[in-house]
Amino acid sequence: KNNVNIKEIGPGMAGADSDDSLYPIAVLIDELRNEDVQLRLNSIKKLSTIALALGVERTRTELLPFLTDTIYDEDEVLLALAEQLGNFTMLVGGPEYVHCLLPPLQSLATVEETVVRDKAVESLRKISHEHSPVDLEVHFEPLVKRLASGDWFTSRTSACGLFSVCYPRVSSTVKAEIRQHFRTLCSDDTPMVRRAAASKLGEFAKVLELEYVKSDIISLFTALASDEQDSVRLLAVEAGVSIATLLPQEDLEALVMPTLRQAAEDKSWRVRYMVADKFSDLQKAVGPEITKNDLVPAFQNLLKDCEAEVRAAAANKVKEFCENLPEDSRETIIMTHILPCVKELVSDTNQHVKSALASVIMGLSTILGKDNTTEHLLPLFLAQLKDECPEVRLNIISNLDCVNEVIGIRQLSQSLLPAIVELAEDAKWRVRLAIIEYMPLLAGQLGVEFFDEKLNSLCMAWLVDHVYAIREAATCNLMKLVEKFGAEWAQNTIVPKVLGMANDPNYLHRMTTLFCINALSEVCGQEITTKHMLPVVFKMSNDQVANVRFNVAKSLQKIGPVLDSNCLQTEVKPVLEKLASDQDMDVKYFAQEAISVLTFLFALFLQFFPWPNVPSLLNARPISQKCFRDTWLPKCFVQLFTKQTILLFILTPNLPAEPSCSVYHHLLNLSLGSHI
Repeated sequence: KNNVNIKEIGPGMAGADSDDSLYPIAVLIDELRNEDVQLRLNSIKKLSTIALALGVERTRTELLPFLTDTIYDEDEVLLALAEQLGNFTMLVGGPEYVHCLLPPLQSLATVEETVVRDKAVESLRKISHEHSPVDLEVHFEPLVKRLASGDWFTSRTSACGLFSVCYPRVSSTVKAEIRQHFRTLCSDDTPMVRRAAASKLGEFAKVLELEYVKSDIISLFTALASDEQDSVRLLAVEAGVSIATLLPQEDLEALVMPTLRQAAEDKSWRVRYMVADKFSDLQKAVGPEITKNDLVPAFQNLLKDCEAEVRAAAANKVKEFCENLPEDSRETIIMTHILPCVKELVSDTNQHVKSALASVIMGLSTILGKDNTTEHLLPLFLAQLKDECPEVRLNIISNLDCVNEVIGIRQLSQSLLPAIVELAEDAKWRVRLAIIEYMPLLAGQLGVEFFDEKLNSLCMAWLVDHVYAIREAATCNLMKLVEKFGAEWAQNTIVPKVLGMANDPNYLHRMTTLFCINALSEVCGQEITTKHMLPVVFKMSNDQVANVRFNVAKSLQKIGPVLDSNCLQTEVKPVLEKLASDQDMDVKYFAQEAISVLTFLFALFLQFFPWPNVPSLLNARPISQKCFRDTWLPKCFVQLFTKQTILLFILTPNLPAEPSCSVYHHLLNLSLGSHI
């Protein structure tokens, strides 16, 4: 039985009385032949387990040939197989036998489905590094040749991704053969193959000797950049950027720039789009002189392109392009050549172009300085703040910090306010959400007086928005505002309005009050929480809606660490006990959970502060003034405690016995034993 070959194992043998060593592979074969794709997929994902059970020799001699001969038609299964084989080196005996993985991966690299081929190529590239130089020439390089000369375009496209990984470690003779194969694929009759070759041209150029880059790669680049298919030409543009980084400065003008200039004026907008998209990388590759002489005019043309997609791609690169200009002539080039184009784009007919420009234009203020920003850029910012497209206004507002560093935000405030109001009331909730997220930044830059006068009402309006995500974000926004403006400001401005919502007829708005209290208690501190917020929470424990009542329990659990021990004992405990006997199961559950967590916290602090001098949990921090929720005891840790955890805590033998076994004593004192 031990000599039975894997191919002789038939369906059903997994359940038969067979040798234990055959059982795993029998299961594999049974599942691979199953009609259920998921079962076949699961079996492939267990290949490493099967290989371990078989051992390295049987994996090489039986499992891999079986997999090579049994290429199934389900793409999911093939994809999983291609991925698994890339991690199989040690399962076949290590680098010495890694070439055994090549046959099944070669088969997978020729299938019709692109994602499977790509994964097979990825695995081949991975295991190529585990081949010795000798094995690379004996086993791997012949595989590349077979793929490159295959009858089907699928194998030839896969070959394109393998040249660069084997070229550096083979002999000069083999290198010449590899270069010839790559040249052949670059002129293949099938556009898909030429596309694959163009996409790998830059990568291949990086491993070639400089002399062959000049003699071979440049001619291939020129040919591919002039291909009849625009899908090939646009990929050649990306390769051109990589090639430019490899050549000496003196060779760039003659060897690369004519082709790239041609690409920037290509009849296909997709090629021009690729040039615009890669423009900053190209600028860094060619250096300052070529940038001034060649790239500045080309960039102007791209900003004025007849296709909106090209203009948008170029507009997106304006800031980066200007930053990378030669410092000695940067301001002149921007003011003379770039800014006139930018002014035209501000009033472009396409909203995507305007939005792309709005996302970067504020960055020009730090490049041009205060005077130029005030005179030339400020009118553009103001125009964009009044744009009919919400994305344009939002992009300007989201980058206000750039201009604030240069000229201050006050000069924009009069135009800023209408834009903020419109965005705050936009019909699209995602737009409203975005402006909420920028509100703390705006508040800090505009100041507390401007905020109270102009923006406070907006922040309160968001708390009663009909979309929950907006209400939630508005709650977080209030907490950040209090962190910025202080607890005293919150007590006078925010807290009264929030607490007033507790009487709202809409129960969702009453619940928002609780969510706000949860957030604000952390930043407002014990006095404000105890004096102003806690009475409202207690009052809401009698709410007619069960959802409100169980959120009261959750709120008391949340704000418990802020309160002092006396308040917990005399005020919070009775309310939670009442809720723990509520008729609604959810209310009862959350009340009992709150009791358990607060009991644990109280007991924990009794280890450090003997009764009855226990301060508030938040103030009883043995490490620093900042820390209950951040450094001493993580909030998530507290919230995950269950009743069982508390029992474990009580039963822990190494708790401090002094003073007077206070942990045990005061757990009983709290009279909460029935809830533990």
